[in-house]
Amino acid sequence: MPPKETLAAAGDILRALAAPVRIAIVLQLRESERCVHELVGALGVTQPLISQHLRVLKAAGVVRGERNGREVLYRLVDDHLSHIVVDAVAHAEEG
Repeated sequence: MPPKETLAAAGDILRALAAPVRIAIVLQLRESERCVHELVGALGVTQPLISQHLRVLKAAGVVRGERNGREVLYRLVDDHLSHIVVDAVAHAEEG
């Protein structure tokens, strides 16, 4: 059994992924790094909402941002998290 701290960290990650918009963001970032306005266009939600969800994902260590001029490009920290999301979506589609 993993230590309690590890289980708590895993719970934080799963809570961060537990919103449809955040799942969609992870699926978009799985394809390539994106800036906020690209995510707004792809997902059809407002810029403030995308930014709020990116803050949650960043705080949980799911995504990281890198400034490129006036824009910040977001990318997934690693592929493990995208596998969790892809598997969850596939499971939901089977249901």
